[in-house]
Amino acid sequence: MHDKIRNLSLSGNVGFDSLPDQLVIKAVHKGFTFNILCIGETGLGKSTLLDSLFNTNFDAQPSPHNLSSVKLKSNTFELQECNVQMKLTIIDTVGYGDQINKEESFKPIVEYVDSQFEAYLQEELKIKRCIPSYHDTRIHVCLYFICPTGHGLKSIDLLCMKKLDSKINIIPLISKADTISKVELQKFKERINQELANNHVKIYQFPGDDDAVSELNVSMNSHLPFAVIGSNELIRVGNKMVRARQYPWGTVQVENETHCDFVKLREMLIRTNMEDLREQTHSKHYELYRKTRLEQMGFSDVDSDNKPLSFQQTCEKKMALHHQELQEKEEDMKQQFILRVKEKEAQLKEAEKELQSKFEQMKEENTREKKKFEDYQKMLEDDITEFNRLKLNYSTQQLSGSHHTLSLGTLGKGKKK
Repeated sequence: MHDKIRNLSLSGNVGFDSLPDQLVIKAVHKGFTFNILCIGETGLGKSTLLDSLFNTNFDAQPSPHNLSSVKLKSNTFELQECNVQMKLTIIDTVGYGDQINKEESFKPIVEYVDSQFEAYLQEELKIKRCIPSYHDTRIHVCLYFICPTGHGLKSIDLLCMKKLDSKINIIPLISKADTISKVELQKFKERINQELANNHVKIYQFPGDDDAVSELNVSMNSHLPFAVIGSNELIRVGNKMVRARQYPWGTVQVENETHCDFVKLREMLIRTNMEDLREQTHSKHYELYRKTRLEQMGFSDVDSDNKPLSFQQTCEKKMALHHQELQEKEEDMKQQFILRVKEKEAQLKEAEKELQSKFEQMKEENTREKKKFEDYQKMLEDDITEFNRLKLNYSTQQLSGSHHTLSLGTLGKGKKK
């Protein structure tokens, strides 16, 4: 149990009232990172709006309309304003909404957002971490560009924002707001807000807990989604050059609040709530992802009895469980090995039996063949013996006949004399 905290007064200046100044100096020296994800169909003016927001030219290349799937293109820039440095990363969804089948257009975006969370989580879980120097690529804000149809949100818009609202801060924007009238624009905003509410899509709300900006933020929440216009052209209006779009019927000024909500967007996004967007990304969206991933890995803050469980106890429990699983797998593998050996032995015995049977059969056949050949050989030998006997008799008869003929011839010669 912790002792009750007591309030004490100081008898003099100590110096820790300079901590805010120290934090500011350290933060300015380190610099800031801010990552913007731009989602919207090709040709809605995403790149032009970002050029207008940061008063620069990011030299974005035109996107093709014939991609078979959505590609995410990331570009990082170093910006400096006065003595404050910022590493700005802009992620564009190239080919979004250009496919005939748009059902899975959101998947590459969700995978990209999760991959940035996963990269940060893996850096946190390292034994030797480099968080201070790590380039944080987590998405801090998503500017979702809505096509100014005047009829409401498309199904792809609702589906994509619904998949992303628990992962990133979404600020919906009506792009090219100068293409519809103010009356139509107001009705369009109301219809969009109604559809977002009906489909339980949560968009980023500017915080009202800071007294310094709470009144401004609360009033700006009622203007969402912002109707914006972007331009890279500087046109002289009166005595000054302003960003504007020139039409035959007149000039639309980007930074004129009566023409569009561009100034409101820049005020809320950059000047007032940029740090809150960064904080919400880390404390809300990343924490939710981290909690889910650690639970998937088997980590928990409480045990089965809902009692507090330390990280060490969780690791020991997981190691014991893992060791038990290994033992069970080892035993299972042994049993499988023994079973397979027995099956193999039975197969070998059966094969040996079959071979022995074939051997006996072949041996019998060989014996029969041998006897047959022996009988045949004996018969041949008998025939040869008989042949030789007949041959001998024949030779004897031939000799006997020739002798008798010779005797008769000699007798005849004696008579003639």
